[in-house]
Amino acid sequence: MVLNWGRRYSLWCFNFGLACCAIEFIAASMATHDFIRMGVIPFAPGPRQADLMIVSGTVTDKMAPAVRRLYEQMPEPKYVISFGACSNSGGPYWDSYSVTKGVDQIVPVDVYVPGCPPRPEALLQGILKLQEKIAHESVAEQYPSGSASGAPSAGALRRPLVTGPAAVEDTEK
Repeated sequence: MVLNWGRRYSLWCFNFGLACCAIEFIAASMATHDFIRMGVIPFAPGPRQADLMIVSGTVTDKMAPAVRRLYEQMPEPKYVISFGACSNSGGPYWDSYSVTKGVDQIVPVDVYVPGCPPRPEALLQGILKLQEKIAHESVAEQYPSGSASGAPSAGALRRPLVTGPAAVEDTEK
């Protein structure tokens, strides 16, 4: 499908770097590994322009709501790569009272990249796995169907409006 081909090779990436794995993400985007050649555009201006979130590092319970909020701001279809042992399962800090036991407790994860920290080549392999997944998707899988024909319902495609800062200030007065 042409739509899948376009999405597969034009992933705008939003890096949610929380610890040492974020350095490996940066290394993967530099000239030696250069994941731009694979169709991944690093450093999207923000979550509203991204369709791929890479969570790298230790997700604490205090940071979990921010991860969820930024994920919800991403447009559909959206994908998540969990990069490193800490974001996969809590890593060496899994026994801490303040560490989330994996980012999949907060947002759905499409690809897990193991390692502590994973090498840039591992991130490239994770991106290839995600691109394979995107290539085999159908529109019915991406949008919950409200009809028997398989077409997405109008409710599934509609997103609630975000209240702007001016509206919030008006309600506080």
